[in-house]
Amino acid sequence: MIVKLARTPGIYLVGFMGSGKSTVGRLLADRLGWDFVDLDEEIEAEQRMTIAQIFDQQGEERFRQIEKEALRCRVRAIQRGRATVMALGGGAFAQEDNYAMLADNGVTVWLDCPLETARRRAQQDPKRPLARDPVKFEELYQARRASYARADFRIEISGDDPEAVVEAILRLPIF
Repeated sequence: MIVKLARTPGIYLVGFMGSGKSTVGRLLADRLGWDFVDLDEEIEAEQRMTIAQIFDQQGEERFRQIEKEALRCRVRAIQRGRATVMALGGGAFAQEDNYAMLADNGVTVWLDCPLETARRRAQQDPKRPLARDPVKFEELYQARRASYARADFRIEISGDDPEAVVEAILRLPIF
């Protein structure tokens, strides 16, 4: 295991909405015997509203503040040795403060999903506020790629088998 991961046992899955972060994260955590956190699900439970409702009622800026604080709280637990796989929301890693927080507190893995796959998956989930407009969806996808590319590792998503993605992550030189 690389020193960075041994010191702060966190694996953060980043990528665009629909890339499979939550599904893959649950499976990976199970395989490793680690905790799993879906940051968006945690925010929804804490706020007692969906991400879409937070966006609609309080705006994206307020959501990003809530997200940053939830992430900070979880990173502190990881710093104390709680081994965790975390699925971040699609925009979390694109926020500079969040990126800086994660840079020295574990390992980031970008699930690089093709646009059409992400679009198909996101359209199946009405709770995704930023997937409502197909033109903006594609613009956002393209705009965030540079942020995701800063991750420690990149896994190309070529199909719909989450087990194959987990296997690819387990083959990374971090273990």
